[in-house]
Amino acid sequence: MNLLFIGDIVGRPGRDVVAAELPGLRESLKLDFVIANGENAAGGFGLTRAIAEEFFALGIDAITTGNHWADQKEIYGVIAQEDRILRPVNYPAGTPGRGANLYAVPGGGSLLVVNVMGRIFMDPLDDPFAAVERELSACPLGEAADAIVVDVHAEASSEKMAMAHFCDGRASLVVGTHTHVPTADAQILPGGTAFQLDAGACADYDSVIGMDKAEPLRRFTTKLPGARYTPATGPATFCAVFVQTGASGLASRIAPVRLGGRLMPAIPVL
Repeated sequence: MNLLFIGDIVGRPGRDVVAAELPGLRESLKLDFVIANGENAAGGFGLTRAIAEEFFALGIDAITTGNHWADQKEIYGVIAQEDRILRPVNYPAGTPGRGANLYAVPGGGSLLVVNVMGRIFMDPLDDPFAAVERELSACPLGEAADAIVVDVHAEASSEKMAMAHFCDGRASLVVGTHTHVPTADAQILPGGTAFQLDAGACADYDSVIGMDKAEPLRRFTTKLPGARYTPATGPATFCAVFVQTGASGLASRIAPVRLGGRLMPAIPVL
């Protein structure tokens, strides 16, 4: 199975670069399933119904989120009914939506996607490790699911790495989101799970994590609150992670993807 995980899509520039690059990648990489983190897609904060539909029309099969999933209040009603949009699985019981879902892959087979949020320097949600354990135990790789992807939306590198090793041998890919910077540690762990600490963002990198520089710089230098952050509007880089799985559902290949904008390109070739 050929899988693509797209890092946090930040505002209009991120959406534009995804629209420009994804159709070609679906063809050149013969993608079976595409997942994208969309929690920053609406002006940098949250996701709307219209943007979600835009993503589905582009060929994104499932959308994960994170700590900004509820910033656009209209999403409450959408996520309660739309199983292609996930919020972190370790939110308390009764939160609208779901944190994991088993999808039928158009070319055949099934894919479990789990969205979980870390707790270090983040909101104190339920235990992310216990939540992921429940999902992996309920839908084991190679038995109930042909492939499994876990999006770890977290601040701390240590927590993301720990989750990857916790899932090693039981998931196809564990990938980090939230910090918006693509890391250089793409690898296949000893048990066969592909891992990258952060997929990066689809954003303008002449910025502060995708946001226009002026307001973050003002806050850092004055320590005073001020205007709302807004996405930087220059040319964006498309950042993603490409993974191939074998018959076992474990990874046989992982490769970073970077196209456009300011970052050095990385383009996998089949």
